[in-house]
Amino acid sequence: MPKLDIIYEWTNGRFDRAVKHLIIAARLGCGDSIKRLRTSYVDGLVSKEEFATALRAHHAAVDAAKSPQRDAAATAVAAGKIKRM
Repeated sequence: MPKLDIIYEWTNGRFDRAVKHLIIAARLGCGDSIKRLRTSYVDGLVSKEEFATALRAHHAAVDAAKSPQRDAAATAVAAGKIKRM
């Protein structure tokens, strides 16, 4: 997630630009961005349509990254068979 861009825009009061950065990161599958977009939606900085679109794109990106190999690796890490790098 382009955190520095978001922080810079947010601290300078450019919430619309910060939200655009969050939407881009969410569309690429960043979970932290979805959480921040949800908070921004509750605060009224993001429209319902923008949040819904970003959420659908986030789910699509996460689903596209799934594979049997990743699932097997996650299971092995959870079971303690291998360590995360």
